Amino acid sequence: MKKLLIATHNPAKKQELKEGFSPLRNLGIDLLFLDDLHITADPEETGQTFLENAKLKAEYFAKLSGLPTVADDGGIEIDALGGEPGIHSKRWLGREVTDAELVEHTLIRLKDIPFKKRTAHFRIVLYYYNPLTKQSLSASASLDGKIALRVGPDAKRGFPYRSLFLVDAYNKFYDELTEAEHKAVNHRLLAVQKIIDLL
Repeated sequence: MKKLLIATHNPAKKQELKEGFSPLRNLGIDLLFLDDLHITADPEETGQTFLENAKLKAEYFAKLSGLPTVADDGGIEIDALGGEPGIHSKRWLGREVTDAELVEHTLIRLKDIPFKKRTAHFRIVLYYYNPLTKQSLSASASLDGKIALRVGPDAKRGFPYRSLFLVDAYNKFYDELTEAEHKAVNHRLLAVQKIIDLL
């Protein structure tokens, strides 16, 4: 494998994945993104789980590009809402919405839920597929916390739920974590490391 396509259109996610997969560059592997190949298409995410959607996307972009591809699917699961929004985290309201709209909707849905029952989990699944060898691999990771009663400071564009997420390990808003703390608990980076180890 001399090239790896990292299949995401999300600029914020792209930066994290670029950082996470950077050790592969030291092995002589070129990291490519969808915009490098001028790919603007997206498959319809018809899976019922994060794994099914990650697999669907990885295989779609691998066949489109002819390159070994890794794709992810993930979101937030809120226990008091029966695991919602889950696989619908980006499309919870059924349409393209702003980060602020998703945050507001989350707070409205939880307005009568006491803090101790506002437990939530970020989950991520990464799926690797090589269209030449048909090899496939997957890895998952999660991060536990609670949904705050208010929006935290320093919200990062592209990650709406993080502005409401209090990380159990540090009792701090996700967006308030130091760089070292962020790297220690970032579920996406943990899943990336698992995939790298498998590869």
